[in-house]
Amino acid sequence: MIPRAFQISAADNVATLIDEAAPGKIGIIGASQQELTVHESIGRGHKLALQAIASGAPVIKYGVQIGHATREIRPGDWVHLHNLASDLDERSGTLDLHTGAPSDTQSAYA
Repeated sequence: MIPRAFQISAADNVATLIDEAAPGKIGIIGASQQELTVHESIGRGHKLALQAIASGAPVIKYGVQIGHATREIRPGDWVHLHNLASDLDERSGTLDLHTGAPSDTQSAYA
């Protein structure tokens, strides 16, 4: 069985992985039914682009704009902190790519 991702709304240009994905084919279910090629390993629960998204263009999930691309994103690319800026959280650009921890503050315990 190939890994799957779920497209919530037909307007979405990203889908959310419901399985871990390695480079290769993935099945998109939900608002559309299609296959897509993933370019890198992407963890379950993360977003991947369903179509090309130009730098500065909106990223749509749940049928609403959740952010904008900070660089060109190809179909099948992982969409996360390295290529997406949130329109809902101004601190999103300061979060660590892999842990999501803030990098703009220091812990009192460090």
